[in-house]
Amino acid sequence: MVVSAAIAHTAGLLVDLPDAVVPAGRMVELPGRGSTFVTDSPGPGPDAPTVVLLHALACTGLLTWFPVIEPLRAHARVITLDQRWHGRGIRSAEFRLEDCADDVAALLDVLGIEDAVVAGYSMGSIIAQRVWRQHPDRVRGLVLAASTDRFQLTPYERLFFGALTTASAASRLLPLGTPSPQTETSPAADGSLEAWALAQFRQTTPAGVTRALTALGRHHSRPWLPEIDVPTSVVVMTRDKVIPTSRQVHLITRIPGAEPYVVAAGHAGCVLDAARFTPVFLRATADTIARG
Repeated sequence: MVVSAAIAHTAGLLVDLPDAVVPAGRMVELPGRGSTFVTDSPGPGPDAPTVVLLHALACTGLLTWFPVIEPLRAHARVITLDQRWHGRGIRSAEFRLEDCADDVAALLDVLGIEDAVVAGYSMGSIIAQRVWRQHPDRVRGLVLAASTDRFQLTPYERLFFGALTTASAASRLLPLGTPSPQTETSPAADGSLEAWALAQFRQTTPAGVTRALTALGRHHSRPWLPEIDVPTSVVVMTRDKVIPTSRQVHLITRIPGAEPYVVAAGHAGCVLDAARFTPVFLRATADTIARG
């Protein structure tokens, strides 16, 4: 869930960040909803399918997905967006996973896209599930990485999310911050990808993270996962200490026809172990596109 927690834990880890092309982006107005930061990278041709990438908690679209975007363009048009209360995403009175899912459909409308493969990592994978639930006609496939169908399954988790309810109420006294009007997305002028990554991480406030976590604690898709009727790939992180691997595997048994893909990495593996994660994610996404 907290990909950037591992990034922020120690600056020393940042030396392992992969080199990657970071695309430019822009603020996009979603009518009646607000503005969010979007990148839109063309695929191999005008008829290429679209993949929408949904990021992890406390991250931005680019911070979770920058190692993947350029190689994924060989298969598809690739779109990222900053979700509510993250990065330069929409600031709203409440954080609701349902609203985040509706934002994805609204973005497809603005960009003139009929349907897309929706891929998510951790929090993004949970929102991806909701995109299918709320807008099944817009989803041609799902790629769920480091995912789960619910939380609060252990006494510790129930205690944690119970305490979050109090913390979330207190966080309302803290500023959510105003999204930066800056549209520059390249690494720092000195070429430091590490400095750029930390700057991306700092765009999301602790208050926003707390309220997003509270919403995640209420997530429960187990009853309707068997209804998913689009090609689905599940990317399992086998060294995950945040979302237990057993819960990720459980999704494969609940979603009809779901295909498993395994990465020997922890919860921050999408960035800090990108050499392992990226090729597996690319295979999973290409397979989902082909099956669609």
